Order: sequence, then C-alpha cells, then structure tokens
Amino acid sequence: MDFELKALTAAQADSLAADALLVLVPDEGVPASGSALAGLATDAVQRGDLEAGVGKTLACYRPAGVKATHVVLVRAGNGSAAAVRKAVAAGMTLLRQPSLRKLGLVLSWLPESAQGAAARAAVPAVAEQSYVFTTTKPTAKPRPLKQVTVGVTRVAAVRADFDVGRAQFVGMETAKEWANRPANHATPSMLADAARKLGRKPGLQVEVLGPKEVAALGMGAFLAVAQGSAEPLRFIVLRYNGGARGAAPVVLVGKGITFDTGGISLKPAAEMDEMKFDMGGAASVLGTFAALAEARPALNVVGLIPTCENMPDGRAVKPGDVVTSMSGQTIEILNTDAEGRLILCDALTYAARFQPRALIDIATLTGACVIALGAVRSGLFSARDDLAAALQQAGEQALDPCWRMPLDDEYGDGLKSHFADMGNVAGRAAGAVTAAKFLQKFVAEQPWAHLDIAGTAWKSGAAKGATGRPVPLLLQFLLDEAARIAASPAAPQKPARRRSAKA
Repeated sequence: MDFELKALTAAQADSLAADALLVLVPDEGVPASGSALAGLATDAVQRGDLEAGVGKTLACYRPAGVKATHVVLVRAGNGSAAAVRKAVAAGMTLLRQPSLRKLGLVLSWLPESAQGAAARAAVPAVAEQSYVFTTTKPTAKPRPLKQVTVGVTRVAAVRADFDVGRAQFVGMETAKEWANRPANHATPSMLADAARKLGRKPGLQVEVLGPKEVAALGMGAFLAVAQGSAEPLRFIVLRYNGGARGAAPVVLVGKGITFDTGGISLKPAAEMDEMKFDMGGAASVLGTFAALAEARPALNVVGLIPTCENMPDGRAVKPGDVVTSMSGQTIEILNTDAEGRLILCDALTYAARFQPRALIDIATLTGACVIALGAVRSGLFSARDDLAAALQQAGEQALDPCWRMPLDDEYGDGLKSHFADMGNVAGRAAGAVTAAKFLQKFVAEQPWAHLDIAGTAWKSGAAKGATGRPVPLLLQFLLDEAARIAASPAAPQKPARRRSAKA
C-alpha cells in the first residue's frame, strides 16, 4: 500500500481522483470555502446529521459536486493525534467495500499546527483498519486498498511526521505478519531467513548463529530451552548503522519463542494455539528494523533475537535441572514454562560486548503482566530513571503507552535456590516483577529496561491477532535518541574495527 502526501484544499478535494474520501471535521468548524465538500459538511453539522463527538460519522454516496463515489465525514475533535487515530478508525469501518482502491484522506481542515501529528497518527491507523492476513489463508481476499493520498495544507511542514508515520506502518505490518503466522510457518530458521531478507536493505547487516556457535558461546540457558525441539535454534544479530562509526548503539533484545507448549510443565490445552505469538518480542525487533530502514535516523542500533521452540520431547529440560548461563551463573529450572527469561538472559549477557548506550529487552514474558495492566499499557521495568522516562515519553507520543513497575530488591528474594545461584521462578505473587528481577541479574550496570508486552502484543477473542506493538514506542524512542545524540556536544569517536557476532 502506497501513501502520498499532497497539498489539498477543499476545492481540490472535490475533484480528487479517488474511490472514496475520508474527511476529518474538527470541532472548530468547517473552513470557509465554496467547495462542495465544505458545503456538505456545513449542512450536515447544522442539521445535526454529523453529531458532535470524536469518531461520529456520516457516510454519503455520490454527493453532488464531488468526484469520489463515497465520502465519509468524521468528527476529529481538536485534531490531536489520539483523536485523529480514533476518527480514522471509525471512518475506515464504513469504507470496507472491495471496490476501494484509492482513498483520499483529508486532514487539511484540521488546525495547521496539528496536521503533522495528525498525519503521523493517521497513516498507521488507515493501515491497521485495512490490514488482512493472507499468508496461510488462500480464501482471504487481500487488502483492496492500494493508494492513499493524505491531503494537508502545507506539505513541507508535515513531511517529517508523515515519513515517521509511514515508517511506523511498515514496521507494524512486519511485526504483525510474523506474530500472526502459525508456528510451522514461522520457525526459528524462517525467522532467520526473514532477517536475512531484511538485511538487504540499505544500512542493515545481519548475522545468524546456529546451535554450534551458541554452544561455543556458553549459552547454556538458551540451549536448555531449545533441546526439546526438533527445530534447531537460531541466534539472530541485526545491525542498523546510521550513526558515527564506533558510537555506542542502542541494543534491542526480542524474545523469540516461536511456539510455547510450556515444555514438561505443559500448558492447558485451551487457547494453546495462541502460543505462536510468544515470539512477539522478536517480531517487534524485526518490525523496528524494517521501520529504521525507512526512517533512517542518525544512530546505531543492534537487534538480538534468540529464537527456538519450547517443546516437551524426551530430551527436553526437566523441572529441577540446573543449567549454566553464558554469564557463568547457574539456574535451577523450577518451571519449564518460564522459558522466555532463560533465552533472554544469555542474550542480555551477549549484549554487553556492544557497550550499549541503552539496552532494552522486549518479551511476551508473563501472564501476570496481563492481569496487572491488561491490553492498554505494556509493563516497563528499569532501575534507570532517565531511561524509563524516555521510554514512557516515547510511548505517550507514539500512542503506544507503557507503565513503569517496581524493581525493589525484596522482590528478588523468591528467586533464591538451594541448588543453584537462582531459580527461574519465584511463585505467583508479583510474577511480572520477579521475572524482571531475574533478568536484572544478567545486565550488571548497563542502562537496561525490560518491556513486558504479553498484554499488548496480541488480541484474543473475535479480533484475534497481533497488534504490531510496541514497534511505535521503540521507533519513537530511537528517533528521540538520535535527536539527543545530535543535540549533545560532539565527542570524538574511535574508529572501530567491525566485530563479527561470532567474535
């Protein structure tokens, strides 16, 4: 689907060659104009046919003086990003006919100062409402919408925000594609192939490590999870080189359990099919790198994806087994269904070699986080106030919010073990926090944050499927980091010899 940004007055919108127009009408009223669209909207507001309230809609068929066959007027409140997203979602529900190939999205009636944020929110909102998963469903009709013209008052003033919105759309669709795929169509090897394909884009590099390389690195916790599956593990290392050579990167670590049976601690059968989304963290890292290739910010980013299945065959790790992590710390595996933290802990240890300016892991880690925060906000854990504040601010701006959770030392007491340096679970109480405390044992003094996306990366029920979160949050954080780097006093950079992931 292609998005085009265009200066568009009301009169020009009348004659726009499109199958449909989605026109956002602000509370402050319709601009004075002799256009047919302006007259239609003014009349609809005055008569009460277009009610007040964000998301209220009025659909019109072949209105006089307008070239488009369908016109949907939708209330957009004060034109804020949140209001625009809600308005676009409401309007798009009335535009799902198979004949819709070209859409005109008119934002030029909104306050000019709000049009940048509106474009940033509107582009992914249109994509989300028109998304169709077809990879394993041949009977599904692909998205008919091919071209969207976004109309604003001044293109130059909106271009940067529009480009961010478009990058976000690309990243979210990449994440949704892989999180939605059934596990037999998204194996660790397939994820690695997807990363290699992504690595062909300018500025990206990819290396993939297999079981032998992972064993040589001493990643005993990662190997333990993978040993019960016939599918071989993969450790994917992505690099985006947009900053100065040798400059410290932001490192993103995504949990990539492509299917989670629970292992020997087998999950209940109900809804186990949804455990294909347990690689939502990995999908979000792939999506973020797809977005980086579009947005091209001036910073360096490394993505680490440990990926495997958690299966219960005769070689599977057993409750009570003790394994040695890459850090040298030993772990008593009290519950094999707490496997995500085991593959993440070795990846977090590996991340230290990049000396990151920020280290963020992203994981569908605990059902406890779903109980705590539901599907609205991702759980955020960090001992660094500055990093936590930056992630929270990015989430609010990107309409992909998170909520900071505690990391008091006392929460780690339940991880004590008689037979190893730690256990991998600490009971039911505060399960999301104790999982984060486990991960914290592997980051030393690095500026680390953990995002638990178990409640936000996936929707169950009638609208079952991946959401693409937290790609918007991560992209915005990286754009903000690039801005912080650009604003900081220039520091001399050492020319760095490129290191292999196998080094």
